[in-house]
Amino acid sequence: MTIGEKQSLIVTIDGPAGTGKSSTAHLLAQRLGLDYLDTGAMYRAAVAIAIDEHINPEDGPGIADAVRRIGIHFDWDTQPPAIYAGNQDVSQRIREAEISSLVSPVSALPELRQVLVEQQRIIAHKHPHLVTEGRDQGTVVFPDADIKIFLDADPVVRAHRRAEQLREAGRTDVDEKVILADLLARDKRDSTRSVGPLRCPDDAIILDSSDLSLDEVVDKLVHLIEQRLTPEYEA
Repeated sequence: MTIGEKQSLIVTIDGPAGTGKSSTAHLLAQRLGLDYLDTGAMYRAAVAIAIDEHINPEDGPGIADAVRRIGIHFDWDTQPPAIYAGNQDVSQRIREAEISSLVSPVSALPELRQVLVEQQRIIAHKHPHLVTEGRDQGTVVFPDADIKIFLDADPVVRAHRRAEQLREAGRTDVDEKVILADLLARDKRDSTRSVGPLRCPDDAIILDSSDLSLDEVVDKLVHLIEQRLTPEYEA
């Protein structure tokens, strides 16, 4: 039996900000022939909706209702899948500083998390061969996932990577010390929030990417996943 013949295969990737989860999940999905779900993009799209609808970022019920009314969905014909808020492609917009500054507190709102967790499970039902990444995928959203991965990296390395991304995007006012402080503060918020906190699943594959390139991370994960799945596919 091959991965493609398996009725369903859910691979979750969790970890703190700046560990390269999105890039890793996208490439891993390509290598394994699975679909790719960026759940962080869904929370960012919810922030965009809140801004456009002039909703207070602390108003959980208001943002949740707006997300239900306007809708968040992916175009699965693009690679990686483009994300829409209503009929607007917000794939580029959700990476802007205005949204980045609000995504952590907004994503902690229990009313919004309930809505998006439900939507993520619906997506998995429609796309049962899936690599999905976020903060709570292996602990809350898909506790019975076939493969759980926790991707980590030294905070200084994560800050440097984020700074390089900003420089490549044309930013000239990049201060790695400020980025590091922001990452550490976000780590604390994400790991201590009451709903869907950042946790390492007990049965996860743990990989520290501090000294690894993106290709090396994906190569290692493919090998580790194949090791875990081999008994299932032996004749």
